[in-house]
Amino acid sequence: MKFWYQPLRWWAWLLYPLSLLLCIVSKTRRFYLQKFAPKNRLPVIVVGNISVGGNGKTPFVIWLCEMLIKQGYKPGIVSRGYGGKSEHYPLLLTKQTDGSEAGDEPVMLFKRLVVPIVVDPKRVNAVNYLTDKCDVDIIITDDGLQHYALARDIEIAVVDGKRRFGNQQLMPMGPLREPLSRLKEVDFIINNGEQADGEITMLLVPQACKTVDGRDACLPKQSKVNACAAIGYPQRFFDSLSALHYQLSKQVPFADHHAFKADDFKQFDNNLPLLMTEKDAVKCLKFAKPNWWYLPIDAHLPEAFQTELLQKIKELK
Repeated sequence: MKFWYQPLRWWAWLLYPLSLLLCIVSKTRRFYLQKFAPKNRLPVIVVGNISVGGNGKTPFVIWLCEMLIKQGYKPGIVSRGYGGKSEHYPLLLTKQTDGSEAGDEPVMLFKRLVVPIVVDPKRVNAVNYLTDKCDVDIIITDDGLQHYALARDIEIAVVDGKRRFGNQQLMPMGPLREPLSRLKEVDFIINNGEQADGEITMLLVPQACKTVDGRDACLPKQSKVNACAAIGYPQRFFDSLSALHYQLSKQVPFADHHAFKADDFKQFDNNLPLLMTEKDAVKCLKFAKPNWWYLPIDAHLPEAFQTELLQKIKELK
């Protein structure tokens, strides 16, 4: 909601009772669920955020998983699978798993990483499945900071460096899922794109565009293109394309996790290339056209953070 990121208006205070109720419910749930959460048999790292919308969490999960693999670990990932609906859970992803079944983010992560990924609305069940049936020695949860029924060993919160926390109020008055004080309790705060005291700066670096249908081709920069994005903060994607000197003819935001259909793209000129996010591309494979492209993003983080995180993981064993 746009008013969350604008100066607080007087009428927003009418929503304060609902925000206060959310605060009470959130703290009560956390107290009781964490108190009785069963201890995990493998180390669990939770990556999440305290505000709604896209914060750059998924590129960080990719970086974290690739870094752990280079260090000799065998990571697995659990996800709620938002936007997907499976006939059974836990759902272990395979090459045939569709985004409509598992959700767009898990499918994208699987295509990038090819590590065991399990989807289940109850993340505890997904963690147990990975522990019992997959060859992993450490587990990463993609989102789930507020999923208190799951015990965790390390908490990492990702923050949008530009939008920060908007008006700093809890939903529905503002964009926060939990009070700002919650950040004092996590192990690391990752700042997407900016520098702030006590936070680790993460830079998102665009890579060369790739075709959605998998063909080997190249899209020259400064091309005139159309663009679409179904992520929490679409403007960041459009700004990234402009920064790469693509000329945006038409840019269309969709709701986060939008389930794309071929009809969604009738509004675009087929003579122009269409650029989308990597997460959106996995939902368009069945009807992708030859001039549809996606922009892969890699996260870069300081070596000092990597060293500190690895040391913390070693201390868990």
